[in-house]
Formats: sequence, structure tokens, C-alpha cells
Amino acid sequence: MASSALVPTMTFAQTSDASARLRSLLDLSAARDARLHPLSSDQAHVMGKAPAFVDPYSDFYRNRLIAFRREESEALKAIDRAALSAVEAIAYDVFAYYLNQTITLFDRGLFDVQTLAPFDASFGMHVEFPDYISGGSARFDTLADYRLNLARMDGFAAYMANVVTKAREGLTAGYLQPRVLIENVLGQVDAMLAMPIEDSPFWFAIKRMPASITGADRKELEKLYRARIENAIYPAYGSWRTFLRDEYLPRASSEPGRWAMKDGSALYAWELARHTTTTKTPDEIHDLGLSEVSRIRKQMEQVRQTVGFEGDLKAFFEYIRTNPEFYCKTPEELIDRFEAIEARIWPNIPKLFHHSPKAPFEVRALPALGDQRGTGYYRTGPPDGKSPGILFFNMSMLDTRPIPTLETLTLHEGIPGHHFQTTLAQEDDALPELLQKGKATAFTEGWGLYAESLGPELGLFKDPMQLFGHHDMAMLRAVRLVVDTGIHAKRWSRQKAIEFMLANTSMAPRDVSVEIDRYISYPGQACAYKVGELKIRELRDRASRRLGERFDVRDYHHQVIGTGCLPMDVLETKVANWIATGGGTTRS
Repeated sequence: MASSALVPTMTFAQTSDASARLRSLLDLSAARDARLHPLSSDQAHVMGKAPAFVDPYSDFYRNRLIAFRREESEALKAIDRAALSAVEAIAYDVFAYYLNQTITLFDRGLFDVQTLAPFDASFGMHVEFPDYISGGSARFDTLADYRLNLARMDGFAAYMANVVTKAREGLTAGYLQPRVLIENVLGQVDAMLAMPIEDSPFWFAIKRMPASITGADRKELEKLYRARIENAIYPAYGSWRTFLRDEYLPRASSEPGRWAMKDGSALYAWELARHTTTTKTPDEIHDLGLSEVSRIRKQMEQVRQTVGFEGDLKAFFEYIRTNPEFYCKTPEELIDRFEAIEARIWPNIPKLFHHSPKAPFEVRALPALGDQRGTGYYRTGPPDGKSPGILFFNMSMLDTRPIPTLETLTLHEGIPGHHFQTTLAQEDDALPELLQKGKATAFTEGWGLYAESLGPELGLFKDPMQLFGHHDMAMLRAVRLVVDTGIHAKRWSRQKAIEFMLANTSMAPRDVSVEIDRYISYPGQACAYKVGELKIRELRDRASRRLGERFDVRDYHHQVIGTGCLPMDVLETKVANWIATGGGTTRS
């Protein structure tokens, strides 16, 4: 059990200076979060000032989290916002937003609902931790790093056992997750257990052990890591397999949506608000999605006619799904294409941006369980200006990764999407850490989707098939609004959601199933993309219209991403203030 002494107490600056008090409070909260986060790379772990791994379903985590958020909320209210600088006022508003979000989760009893329905096939710790321990995020530079990660593995194994306990309580209390979700988690568990130890992501650290670790230390680490995998990690996955197969699966819900779970509608409303940072209802988001699907279909039809394809749009989708010329043959070919696209983008970046990240951008293969997961994800490197931001791309089943989408993927995940948005903020030492590392889904994914739309301004989409790929990806995000709300609020079946997506995108049937299962597993998150993108585009149009000749798109982009990750309401207020003061290059 982690000691309460290892988590900082409220000792922020006792001064009348509002700026100092806010900075001290934000630093305190960030330090607490670093020590409570199970995958934190904070060096306090190495120095022994924090637990190696904190179970996010433990009573320790639960009690500390809500106590901290309530205490911090009261401390924030005592700070005079009017006495802060423009950037600090934004940080104040963002912090207040996140505090209220978490407190609401607890006040409505929904945190406990989450712990009683703990399985997540898309972003669950059982897949995130193997990625973390093998994909370059966990540090393995020194002997101390290796010993720290042994302790992390022990904590992870204990977490796996606790999830079974919580899920069993959930079954008793009537919190039943969907059968398809449980089947997918079970498949991931089976895949992990089928790996020889030497192929396991948990063994990867041994394969890449630095030359500075030699002799007896090297042999000892090999012995210790093998023992942990054999005696703790694999048995933990084995206990999940037995529990899921024998106890949970026979009782799992036949319906895929939140609406069918006890307290599920209330939880979904919170999840939608959390991810979109708006108060839009499921019905409003559903209708918005239908409108966007209709608009984008017209654009797709135009491209179909431009390339002279004689069949209808459904036939065009099938043509793209089945034509080998639209798919790479090897991971190396795919990475080469990504690099070539990136090289075409960079010369045009100064037209749209005042600044570029110092850190490079790379594409690497997804480390673990590729055949069990989706397309991939972007992860920011450490804030040293040298380590790359990485798109971990799923190289499994290359015949479902269409070449016409690669320009759009590069814009979204890398240049100028997530890599710009996250890395520029991280490299700006003047920003509070809260803004550097914020995680408002509508902002981060909305920016990524908005970045896709910059393709023509950056010299891309000259090939009509790449333009179609862009529309196809935009359609995917529009469809998400419809199917996510359809599944979780409008009682759609999984099959109805699959058919809707197949009818409106060129995605391969297998990928469509994976996408739909992701929405089942992680409700609300998929709605954030379009909601965020449409707001960023709306604000750009508003600024251009009101500022007229004074409008410079580079200034606008600086306004959007120059103060890190913001909830949509905070971003809208910031841009409105900027417009009111006449535009320009200032932060606020």
C-alpha cells in the first residue's frame, strides 16, 4: 500500500501575490498527479519519493484524488483571477474546468460506477502498460531505471488482481459490461499469453539493455525480469482469462450501449461532456453527425466523378477496399511513404505557422498486440527538444491500411497535427505544466482533424485519390458522432452501427468492426474529434470575418495552440478576446 506521506500536501505559497499562489497551486497539483499516475515518468519515482505504480482502482487512489481536487478547488477560489496575467487567467480557467469535472464525477457517484465496470479493450491498462514498458516511454537507461520498472511490474500485477475483485463486485451489483467488449479483452489476454517470454513486450527492456549495464548486473536483471514475467505478469493475465471466460462472459450484457448498463445513461452524459468539453446532448450530437455525413458524401461524389469511376459510391468504396494498388506490401514501404509526405509538408509550414517544434517526428510500428487493436496513436516525447514525437502505427494487416489516407494521417498525427499541438506546448517553458500537458479530447483531436483540412494550403491532396482519402477520413469522424450516440443513447445494435459505417466509408469490414468495438469500449471519446474541429474552424471563420485585412492565419494558429490544450469554452473566450483587441501575435 502506498504511503500518504509520498503524496504532497497543501503547502503552496502563502503570499498575497495571485500569480505566485496560482503557480504554486498548479505545481502542487501536477506533483500530486505525477505521483498518482500509474504510468508517470516523473523522476520522483526513481528518487524513491513516490510509489512505482499506483493502482487507479485502489481506495488509496480514489480517496486521495477526490480529497486533492476538493482542496485545490477551494484554494483556487481564494486566488484573485483579475490580478493574473492573460496566460495565467487561461490556466486558472482550465484548472477550474478540470477540477469541476472530477468533482462532478465523484458527486454523482460515477467514479465508483467506472470502477465497477473496469474493462476497456481500447485503452485499458492491460494494453497500455505493455506499450509503456516496451515502446520507449518507460526509461531504461540505468540500473535504477530497470529496478524501478521491476517494481512497476509488481504494481501492475497487483492492479490486475484488483480489477478482477472490482469486476466481481460489479457483477454482483448489476453493472454489466457488453459481451462483445469482454470477448475482445479476452482475445487480447489470450494473445499476450500465447507469446513466448522472449517475444513479450515485458521482455523488451532486456533486449535493449544499454552497454553500460554489464557483468553480474546484466545477468541478475535477466533473471529478475524472467521471473517477474513467469511468476507475476503472465499469471495475472491468466487470472483475467479464467475470470472473464468462466464468470463474466456468461453474465455479460447482450446490448453494446451504456444505456443498457445500470447508471449507464448518467455515466454516458458525463463521458460526452468530458470528451467534447461541451454541454451538447446525445441527440444534438447525433443530428450534427447526420448533417456532416450528408455534406461529406457530396464531396466524395465529386471526387468519384473526377476520377471517372462509373459505379456508385458504394462500389467506389469496395474498389478501394479490394484493389492491391492502394496498399503497401511491407512496413518499410509504409514508413517511406510517411517520410516522403512529411518532406513535402515542411516547406509550406511557414505560410501557416510562426513556430515549429524543435523535436522531430517519427513513425514506428505499434509495439504490442497489433492484430488485436486499431490504427495506432501519437505519443509526445520527453521535453528535451531532441527526442521524437512518435506515431505508433499498426503495421499489422497492411492490406487494410489504404495509401489514399496517408497524407491525411500525417497531417493529423504529425505535421502540423498532434506533433505541433503537443510538442510546441511542451517546449514552451513559459507555460504552466497544466497547459503544456492538458488532455481535453475535443481540443487535441479537434486540432488533429482541423490540421487535416490544411492539406491544400500545405501542398497536399493534389492527387484526387489522396483528396478522396481526406474526405474518407473526415467521413469517419462524422460517422462517429452518429454511431457513438446511436449505440450508447439511441439503442442501436452493434450490427446497425457497423452497417452505417460500411455504407459511408471505404474502411475494410475488419477495421470497421474494430472501430465500432472501440466506441463500445470507450464511450464518448470518438465524438470529440468532429465537435472540436468544427469549433476551431468556426472560430477561424469568425476571426477572418471580423478582423478582415488584419487577419493572419499564422496569428490565429498561434492563438489556438500557443497556450496548450484548452476546453472548447475556454478556447472560444480566448479567441473572442483576441479578436476584440484587434488580432496580432499576442498570446491572449
